[in-house]
Amino acid sequence: MTASIADAHLVETFLEMLSAERGVALNTLEAYRRDLTGFGGFLAKRGLGYSTATNLDIRNYLGHLAASGLAASSSARQLSALRQFYRFLYGESLRGDDPTATIESPRTRRALPKVLSEDDVDMLLQCARTRAVQTGDDEQTSLAMFRAQRFYCLLEVLYATGMRVSELVSLPRAAARADGQVLLIKGKGGRERMVPLNDMAKSAMLAYGALLAQRGGGENNWLFPSSGKSGHWTRQSFARNLKAVAIEAGIDPARISPHVIRHAFASHLIAHGADLRAVQQMLGHADISTTQIYTHVLDERLRKLVEAHHPLSEKSI
Repeated sequence: MTASIADAHLVETFLEMLSAERGVALNTLEAYRRDLTGFGGFLAKRGLGYSTATNLDIRNYLGHLAASGLAASSSARQLSALRQFYRFLYGESLRGDDPTATIESPRTRRALPKVLSEDDVDMLLQCARTRAVQTGDDEQTSLAMFRAQRFYCLLEVLYATGMRVSELVSLPRAAARADGQVLLIKGKGGRERMVPLNDMAKSAMLAYGALLAQRGGGENNWLFPSSGKSGHWTRQSFARNLKAVAIEAGIDPARISPHVIRHAFASHLIAHGADLRAVQQMLGHADISTTQIYTHVLDERLRKLVEAHHPLSEKSI
């Protein structure tokens, strides 16, 4: 069974508010839609709707999710979507109460991010760089070189800035300017931030920009254009290419994703003494508590220091 037309209208009204008033990204809006649709289907099977759901119905839904094997973190995310939805309905007088008000979030243990070593990243970059310097005059080789240079540029910029992959693939063409010492990134909620580029990333962008100019397509404003609906390369295409290069570099592709490169950027900076606030700003985190998870690399460094040098450590005896 599916939600009623009236209930579907409530969801659309909520999503329109998130888009218009809060500037929520399209991917996030779709995640809210999926979460609310899942809850709506659960209610519909019981002859209920969003307007009539009670506190107990929401608790039963969370219990249903847990019984189906959904991770506590995923259940917590779905409850967060329901909280915002019902707070909106209550605030707009579309309901007389908020049934989520007294429900506690499922307890989650925050997992440490997967992190590549600096040697791993060096191997990835070297492999991508080697693929980008192929030579040849025929059209097929020229196209292959362009694609390889495009991927190398993407990877260098990702590791140099730690930006989200959705921010990366949607960079405007103006980002490849010859005098560009920093990138102006438009992140979640339309918030902008500036991130410096290192010399390798700047060189990769200049080389790619030159090839892009040779191939034409100046009417497209994206730095990484495509013929798809979005007009720019997709994060899925980049992720597939990243795994392919990982295999060439001898790295388990299961350990690799664009977000893992973002984690590596942050962890490596902090390991080399970068200020946590500066890393927060470069990552575009609204709350520093999100950035603090990367301090685990400092904890690990201190542990190794103690093991190696403390007089009572087994390794120093």
